[in-house]
Amino acid sequence: MNTTRLALFAATSGHSGVDRVLINLVTQFDAWGIETDLLTIANHGPAYPFDELNHARHIALNTRHVTSALPGLIRYMRRERPAALLTDKDRVNRLAIIANQVTGQSTRVVVRIGTVVSTNLAARNWLDRQVQRLSMQLLYSHAHAVIVPAIGVANDLAQFAQLSPAHIQVVRSPIITPRLFTLAAAELTHPWLIDPTAPPVILGVGELSERKDFATLIRAVAKVRQQRMCRLMILGRGRRADQLRCLAATLGISDDFALLGFQANPYPFMRQARLFVLSSRWEGLPVALVEALATHTPAIATACPGGGAAEVLENSNCGALVPVGDLDALATAIAIWLDRQPSAADFEATLAPYQINQSARAYLQVLGMTLP
Repeated sequence: MNTTRLALFAATSGHSGVDRVLINLVTQFDAWGIETDLLTIANHGPAYPFDELNHARHIALNTRHVTSALPGLIRYMRRERPAALLTDKDRVNRLAIIANQVTGQSTRVVVRIGTVVSTNLAARNWLDRQVQRLSMQLLYSHAHAVIVPAIGVANDLAQFAQLSPAHIQVVRSPIITPRLFTLAAAELTHPWLIDPTAPPVILGVGELSERKDFATLIRAVAKVRQQRMCRLMILGRGRRADQLRCLAATLGISDDFALLGFQANPYPFMRQARLFVLSSRWEGLPVALVEALATHTPAIATACPGGGAAEVLENSNCGALVPVGDLDALATAIAIWLDRQPSAADFEATLAPYQINQSARAYLQVLGMTLP
């Protein structure tokens, strides 16, 4: 057993909040001198900055699909015998637990789930939900621990998979890093954000999907515009782009609506926007919400299942919570918060649990590892 080596295995979209969380975590581990093996699958994220890492090894599993990665993972674990293995997302999590059972290693396997499982599976048929429930119940109990980013996610997982609450550890995600502030300082050229006399910009960030419910945000902004000028900008890509453009045209706001696609560096947009809005129907811990607050932009979020947004904004002076899908409540909150600016002290108090040092240390503790 290599008592100092950590392994991390994930297969992501390459442009999600999970990607940023894992890259932040790996970068901090590397800064602390922790030897880390980064196991990857072709055509999947995260896009780790290997050229910037001094203590990490890239271990390609030589497959394009999660389901076919099991033989390579078993070979790796038998050969390297890492002290701990951290995985993220359900299919990868199950694979890691199976591999550890097959090899009989004493590697400490910690799996992470960032979403509200019951809500995420709600649209599936009864049989699919029961298979997923049974799978998680049987396999996750063999992990050494399950990490989730919010209390609401922990409660949902414990109930859905019938896991002991003691088996689930709430660890706030590592979101606030020095690199975020460096990137946020980059110069912008979009005219909406550099002209101080232009109407205020409301910003949304995320996949253009049903879960993000940008349609309700567009309708809310259209309603606010009946009383005052403002603009809406959304960063992200997805299947609903054309639908959202059509909706904006129908509501007569096309000239003040911008879909800018995926932005590798969204932070200058967050910094320059007047208000950030998270309109999701469900979330675990919304990374973009915390990132926007880090740029000192106030935020409105839906009190969606999972509770992550509520845990960020409740008892803070940095924004407001509104019910999911409530057009009128969202429009009212936008109108109010377009004219409010929290203090720097308010932002710092809200963001403290998401600082990289604090979060990364908590991850190490659950992984059973110590700083070199």
